[in-house]
Amino acid sequence: MTSIPAPSIPPTMTAIAIRAPGGPEVLVPEERPVPTPGRGEILVKVEAAGVNRPDVMQRKGLYPPPPGASDIPGLEIAGTVVATGPDSTRWTRGDRVMALVSGGGYADYCIADETHALPIPPDLAPTEAAAVPETAFTVWHNVFERGGLQRGETLLVHGGSSGIGTMAIQLAKAFGATVIVTAGSEEKCEACRRLGADVAVNYRTEDFVAAVKQATGGAGANVILDMVGGDYIARNWSAAAVEGRIVQIAFQASPKATVDFSRVMLKRLHHTGSTLRSRAAADKAAIARAVERQVWPLIAAGRVRPVMDRTYPLAEAAAAHARMESSLHIGKIVLTA
Repeated sequence: MTSIPAPSIPPTMTAIAIRAPGGPEVLVPEERPVPTPGRGEILVKVEAAGVNRPDVMQRKGLYPPPPGASDIPGLEIAGTVVATGPDSTRWTRGDRVMALVSGGGYADYCIADETHALPIPPDLAPTEAAAVPETAFTVWHNVFERGGLQRGETLLVHGGSSGIGTMAIQLAKAFGATVIVTAGSEEKCEACRRLGADVAVNYRTEDFVAAVKQATGGAGANVILDMVGGDYIARNWSAAAVEGRIVQIAFQASPKATVDFSRVMLKRLHHTGSTLRSRAAADKAAIARAVERQVWPLIAAGRVRPVMDRTYPLAEAAAAHARMESSLHIGKIVLTA
């Protein structure tokens, strides 16, 4: 674990506030009091913060923070521990950590539950470290714990060039799975192939159901990670193998669909899903322990790395959100202090 001298803590900080629900322009810098860590919490001087789709949804007024969480957006951070709350035992001032947080990441300082923080590997830059927690926690829990992906099985990932998708490709390959992805351009498909995807399907020009069937000799995908929803729900059931597991993590299209449930019976399918932000602290702590045990050695060894798209200064959070909503990005968008 790497530690550095912790800086002194000022009374106020710059944070990005959501002025009102709306477009990227509603994100504005403002002065806020520096928060004080409570029981089992740490205060982190933020060096970088990841930008994620839930942040965009919160900005639009569609994803309010859970009770007790900061109204400042931002779900993953990297930086230095500068203070610890009562009963905090793992971290000390000066420790370098990355953390999953329930909000507050778009700021100079952020509170984290000490059990949701992990050490930054020595060779990982702060911008890279801030791109890891949300994706690693999401992929490990949904693909490996809920989806039960096993060595030799086939994983289908929708949105393969996203932060989640690029992490899923690398982890699935590291654990011996075959990976099929969908993406919206040939450039994005090629980026996925370079990461290790065995098959990349341009969903704008190809039918992913037919492509999955062809790639698997008609068997279908054992696990499907979906963040689209809508008509993809029925199509995923068609693309799934017998005893297939479909894991829903978002609905970029729609949470509603008309489906034929006989496919669930005939194929003995399992369709599950989860959200991360609203989970109990103990649940997220358990995921953190599993990620530290299973994923961190791969990151420390350089076998798995976050794919970086662009970084923006904290004050340019609006531009970062505009970049994300353009869907032109490949990998992670990160804000820097």
